[in-house]
Amino acid sequence: MTAPRPHTLAEEAGGACADDLPHILVVDDDGRLRELLRRFLSDNGFRVSTAADAAEARARMAGVSYDLMVLDVMMPGESGVELTHDLRQRQRQRIPILMLTAMGEAEDRIAGLESGVDDYLAKPFEPRELLLRIRTILRRVGEPAVPQAAAAAGGEVRFGAFRFDLGQNILWRGELPVRLTEAEATLLRAFAVAPGVTFTREDLVDGNAVNGGIRTVDVQITRLRRKIEPDPKFPRFLQTVRGKGYVLRLES
Repeated sequence: MTAPRPHTLAEEAGGACADDLPHILVVDDDGRLRELLRRFLSDNGFRVSTAADAAEARARMAGVSYDLMVLDVMMPGESGVELTHDLRQRQRQRIPILMLTAMGEAEDRIAGLESGVDDYLAKPFEPRELLLRIRTILRRVGEPAVPQAAAAAGGEVRFGAFRFDLGQNILWRGELPVRLTEAEATLLRAFAVAPGVTFTREDLVDGNAVNGGIRTVDVQITRLRRKIEPDPKFPRFLQTVRGKGYVLRLES
């Protein structure tokens, strides 16, 4: 990985249509991680600004409205929890916040949720899971829709003989559409935007990929497998990760 380089306002805007993209503020004192997140999110259809600490974040927020903040919990000076608590108390900006925490820091995660963050993600994390959580939050709060082209190359995900159109939530087998219920299409979309990412049952319920309780997840998975697996008893694509949850594996 090459050393991070300063980015210009033109790069940050991302082009002539930048105003149509959701604008994310990444706040983290780790310069390398800030740059990696900026590049990754920019490549996936977002306009991105960065800040090294709470003070710089406040300065940026004073002049710009953001659609979502990715916020590190541990920073020099004012912590992410303290910043979140202050923003929520002032009610100046009800910006959705995704907090990044260190693995195993349960107290920090609890404190973050109590302070008003919308979701949290433990470090180290899979970038595609970060992307899924951001999209889930933006859908939940009704912010600008994520561009179709940002979801995946060509706006679709292919596995075996199937292709799933992320723009229309339609599953195709060759040239023929596969009939999915709304619940099945919503569940498949959750996996399709982050192939290779393992989701627990709690993730799927909390992210609104499944309506109902934890037990409903297994029922919906079984129904979806009947439509996409050559042999649902031995799934190739929508696989079980023992002790963790489920994952969509892409195969040609």
